[in-house]
Amino acid sequence: MQKIDKKKLTIIKLLITFLILVLLSGFGVMTVATNLNSVKIELSNGYEMTVLTAKTNVKEILEDNNIIINEDEKVSPNQDEEISSNKSIKISKKSEQEVEVAKVSESGIDATLDSLLGAYSTVIEKIEVVEEAIPFETITKDVSDGAESTRNQVIQQGKEGLKRVTYKVKYQNETEIEKIKISEEIIEEPVNKIVQVKSVVVSSRSETPARVATSGSVAEYQAYAKQRVYEYGWSDADFNALVNLWNRESGWQVTNKNRSSGAYGIPQALPASKMASAGSDYLTNYKTQINWGLSYIKSRYGSPSNAWSAFKSKGWY
Repeated sequence: MQKIDKKKLTIIKLLITFLILVLLSGFGVMTVATNLNSVKIELSNGYEMTVLTAKTNVKEILEDNNIIINEDEKVSPNQDEEISSNKSIKISKKSEQEVEVAKVSESGIDATLDSLLGAYSTVIEKIEVVEEAIPFETITKDVSDGAESTRNQVIQQGKEGLKRVTYKVKYQNETEIEKIKISEEIIEEPVNKIVQVKSVVVSSRSETPARVATSGSVAEYQAYAKQRVYEYGWSDADFNALVNLWNRESGWQVTNKNRSSGAYGIPQALPASKMASAGSDYLTNYKTQINWGLSYIKSRYGSPSNAWSAFKSKGWY
């Protein structure tokens, strides 16, 4: 009887141990099942997938599912965060600004996000049309050969002209960063101021400008002019236009004087004394005349090409 009881006791112990193991195994399965989450992942190409995971960190979930984030992609929530309450992860493409900001940040530059985004703010381009004044010229009319009663006087008042200029303007952060002239239309030509004067003869031995000796050749004058044209930032086409213009005006002669108007020199300044602003030797120095002439063209027309176009349409510039 004692042997039978021992056998029964052993069987009972085995049964109890088995039941305990079964219960513990079932509890473990229930625990694992309880911690699993169904997470929806939306890829940048629009594809969606749903995964089961016990993890909550975004980066770990992506790594478990072999999903790699490219440099031009971003994740929401961030990879170091936990999944959101809706248990979803969205991968999308970065904007161009965000890509540039990321590159700057990776270079080690210490800057705030606002300052980085500000540096890459959108450039706005506008077409603007404005009206600008055209300054008039003062012409001195020498009446020394007239009657003795002739006095210095203004016989025609000057009046500014008007032109309509079209610009292409670029703005960034409401600040103008570039302005390019597209076209120019003259609305009203300026009216020159004409002053009638009676010259005073200082000495009968004084020479007229036409008799003053000069040196140099047209090739030398044009070589200097070409150098100055490039310094103004103008092109070969502008230089060719300048050659045509001053060929017609003076033949590139330093002492050329228009008999009817009195215009003088290579650029045909009227009166000649206007060139004194470029140098006191304006009557004989080709460099002084060319410097003044190019400065005049720049302020009045913007370029030799524009001046040549004006000359062809009006017969003067």
